[in-house]
Amino acid sequence: MRVSAVLGSLIAVLGTLLGSFSTYLFQRQTAVRAEAIAREERLRQERLAAYSEFAAAVTDLKRAVVTVWLRRSDPAELTQARVEADRLGALAETARFRLHLVSGRPEPLADAAFAHMDALRDAVDQTELRTREAEFEAAVSAFVTAAAKRLAVPQRTTP
Repeated sequence: MRVSAVLGSLIAVLGTLLGSFSTYLFQRQTAVRAEAIAREERLRQERLAAYSEFAAAVTDLKRAVVTVWLRRSDPAELTQARVEADRLGALAETARFRLHLVSGRPEPLADAAFAHMDALRDAVDQTELRTREAEFEAAVSAFVTAAAKRLAVPQRTTP
């Protein structure tokens, strides 16, 4: 009788240990999964901020470049406009570097949008300036559309 009581107690202890260990494994797996999801979301938020910052910075730079172009006949206003364009150019370049660092890959659409600045500067008349502004806006729109696709949150299915 004593052996069966000890055996029953031993089975109960082993069952409890097995249950505790399996609970630990499931909780650890859940914690690792939750941490990975949180890390993914933080990275997505950083990418969202970097993409948005870049789009805003190049748009501000475009406005400044157009202002320089429009004020080229007035030396006093031109100097002030160039200073502002240089400042915004530095901010746009910084946003571009941050975008590259956060995305972890080259962003050809961002580079294409940035490259349109030279075309704006070189416009010979207002008609050409408007055309080049439209091309710039199309390039920024393509960048934003691609960024939105990349940032889209995939639908998760729960098992």
